Amino acid sequence: MTETKPLGSLDYFKVVAAFLVVAIHTSPLTTFSTEVDFIFTQIMARIAVPFFLMVTGYFLLPQYLFGKSMDYRPLVHFIRKTLILYAIAILLYFPVNLYAGQFDKKGAIGILRMLIFDGTFYHLWYLPASVTGVLLLWVLGKKVNFKVLTSIGLILYGIGLFGDSYYGFTEMFPPAKQIYHALFHVFSYTRNGLFYVPVFVIIGAWFRHRSLNRKRMFYICGFFISFFCMTCEGMLLHTLEIQRHDSMYLSLLPCMYFLFAVILSIEKQPAPILRGISTWIYLLHPLMIILVRGIAKLTHCQKILTDNSLIHYIAVCFLSCLFAYMISKWEISHKPSYSPKGRAWIELNKKNLYHNIGVLEDLLPPGCKIMPAVKANAYGHGAVCISKALNQMGIDHFCVASISEGIELRKGGVCGEILILGYTHPSAFPLLRKYNLIQTVINYRYAKLLNKYGKPLRVHIKIDTGMHRLGERADQVKTIARMFHMKNLKVEGAFTHLCVSDSTAPKDKEYTKAQGEAFYQVLSDLKKMGCSCHDIHLLASYGLIYYPELSGNYARVGIALYGVLSSRRDIQQCRLPLLPVLSVKTRIAAIKDLYKGESLGYGLSYTVTKNRKIAILPIGYADGIPRSLSCEKGHVIINGQSAPIIGRICMDQIMIDITSIPKVSEGDIAILIGKSGNTEITAYDIAEQTGTITNEILSRLGSRLERLMI
Repeated sequence: MTETKPLGSLDYFKVVAAFLVVAIHTSPLTTFSTEVDFIFTQIMARIAVPFFLMVTGYFLLPQYLFGKSMDYRPLVHFIRKTLILYAIAILLYFPVNLYAGQFDKKGAIGILRMLIFDGTFYHLWYLPASVTGVLLLWVLGKKVNFKVLTSIGLILYGIGLFGDSYYGFTEMFPPAKQIYHALFHVFSYTRNGLFYVPVFVIIGAWFRHRSLNRKRMFYICGFFISFFCMTCEGMLLHTLEIQRHDSMYLSLLPCMYFLFAVILSIEKQPAPILRGISTWIYLLHPLMIILVRGIAKLTHCQKILTDNSLIHYIAVCFLSCLFAYMISKWEISHKPSYSPKGRAWIELNKKNLYHNIGVLEDLLPPGCKIMPAVKANAYGHGAVCISKALNQMGIDHFCVASISEGIELRKGGVCGEILILGYTHPSAFPLLRKYNLIQTVINYRYAKLLNKYGKPLRVHIKIDTGMHRLGERADQVKTIARMFHMKNLKVEGAFTHLCVSDSTAPKDKEYTKAQGEAFYQVLSDLKKMGCSCHDIHLLASYGLIYYPELSGNYARVGIALYGVLSSRRDIQQCRLPLLPVLSVKTRIAAIKDLYKGESLGYGLSYTVTKNRKIAILPIGYADGIPRSLSCEKGHVIINGQSAPIIGRICMDQIMIDITSIPKVSEGDIAILIGKSGNTEITAYDIAEQTGTITNEILSRLGSRLERLMI
């Protein structure tokens, strides 16, 4: 298991990559050695653009390539933002284009080629190329799996190689030369969105889907070895004089793989301003080249500012960075801000979540993996944000209760397999295919309805071993076997539900073991009849804790994943070091004095016997706070001290008594579930006060509470 680390290292290296791009266009070392400059600018600096593309792939495409998300908003946002930047850049460099006569005799087709493939200025090709490459992968990703897509990306890159650094070999074969000659009538270089971009975007997406499983030194060594190979490759090709351009190398692929892994392994806090700075350095540096040359001419300092390539490079970098910083600061200052911690919210502790995964993984029997139960909005924690955090750990199997919950995960960009444990109406069967969801077969009659749909559907068969809820009875093996032979049912798994696995009472232990035996007997009988499936699961949270010997391929861990069990007695009995993931917080909206004899709230249910100071919290039973905690049955934490709830809890507000708590101000944070100092309110406390279980308390937390992963 590998914890996800802050990704600020990507932000920092973006600036490095931007300076490398500047180097490509200024050749900073030519004053000293043309050979060294070639190594620096035409070999080493060629890592810059692939890095930018991999970052795009890392953040944008996994949800479409792995999760098959139907939420197009991130894609549309990326395309819109990129095209707006491209439009700004076109206008910015238009006077330079006119002065240089770059539009002369181009014609409409020539200008269109510039706009789509080559860019209207020498560095602007990247913007339309990134849009083209991403769109190509998005379209192909809907038709083929990731392995096929990767193969396509590698093939396209291979085609590009022979139009770039390996063009000399292409010229040796007249038919190939003619083909590339025709291609170069459409675009000037194979370094474009069709041939160059896809493979690097794919590699970036792969890193988001898979966690790093080796030590940093392995990736560092891999980078230096591959970079050495790329240097040798570049120098050899340069010596042979066969390049048409110097952008694409064979060794560039492993070099970027190891470099990206090294960068991801470095823990840095995100630095949003650096993203803007790197972007504007990229866009502005050709103007800064012109500006530096103009200043040099006006001041008669050509020998210093232009003739000395290194000083020229430093001057361009300085001005580019200065203007980029000012623009980025202006963008941040004029960007509308909204604090999700303004009213009431839920904080999710990622470290505690990952800790709990580690605790539960230690309980897993051999060959068994965790299948998180993220139904009921991940037991109130926020299904999308919890699932995406688990995605980052490499967890790629989830289960939910309904198709709407499965669709929510897909639209949220969650990757992997999603099993619907409950009933789905036949009218929604097309959505099972659209969102790549796995449906539970709840009985034989339902199997026939699924089959009648007429198109292949992925399913798991539920077997009733004694719960007597959903599922085909375990004694109906022949009936279950018939489901396997239905034309449109792709049976990938089978499971059952243990109904008393939370108990260690002798009779309950006996019943649970009988359920397990019945389940495996069904599987054995089915296998004899030629029916088998890969994914087997019967353990949930309590089953994993008390009956790991029942095994299976997956454990559908629910409440334990979030650091609690259903009751305080349970957690005391099993003694697992689970840590709560969730805290519920709000802010004091107002403070007022209440005088002796005055009453407050609906029904005037609370009357003070002496002067009191009260605070109003903008949270209520519509947010999932039990109304039964009214009138001093519940409390909150302010500045590490307990404050009783007074009056009736309203739909949107709670009143508390803060008389005994000093230095309380409007805007201070109040904790309803969580810890401050030595004072803590747990889900167990609220469950005991309201006569229920933690599952209900957490699951009822409302959608108005924003979920924040910390």
